[in-house]
Amino acid sequence: MTSTLMIIDMQRIFGEQTSGWFTPEFAAASEGSRRLRAAFGSRVALTRFVPPAEPQGAWVPYYEDWPFALDPANADLYELMPEFPVDDATVITRTTFGKWDDNTRSALGNPDSLVLTGVSTDCCVLSTALAAADAGVHVRVVTDACAGASAADHQRALDAMALYAPLIELTTVDEVLSEMA
Repeated sequence: MTSTLMIIDMQRIFGEQTSGWFTPEFAAASEGSRRLRAAFGSRVALTRFVPPAEPQGAWVPYYEDWPFALDPANADLYELMPEFPVDDATVITRTTFGKWDDNTRSALGNPDSLVLTGVSTDCCVLSTALAAADAGVHVRVVTDACAGASAADHQRALDAMALYAPLIELTTVDEVLSEMA
């Protein structure tokens, strides 16, 4: 089974403490994601969440709650953190929490297995994992290379994804690396 590593939304908006969307355990997710990235070579996707030009539907009240996210003065916050240079990775940019769709599948060469890391476990990781699993892709969520809005939210998201076994499997950085050795 050929796996692709998807590193979800390791962006300044989630990694900088002054951001309204700062993720407290971002550094731990970053460390685990970087360890795995080295092992996956060119089979890596870096995703980015960006706001839409004009929010529609349920996104309108969402951005009313988070007006800083639409402020053009904050556009730099959507850049990937410096420890995640693009290099030969595929970049997936979406205005949605979930990053898995037919375009992503095609851009990644139709993988049959994904390894997910990143932020936020309880939002973009969860949404991506569920969509990919529904599409028939085996998903492995690396618990110690993800971070949620809080420790409780991280755990609740992991517990929800565990309900989708065997479509979604929870694992750790060390387990993935040992299987690749």
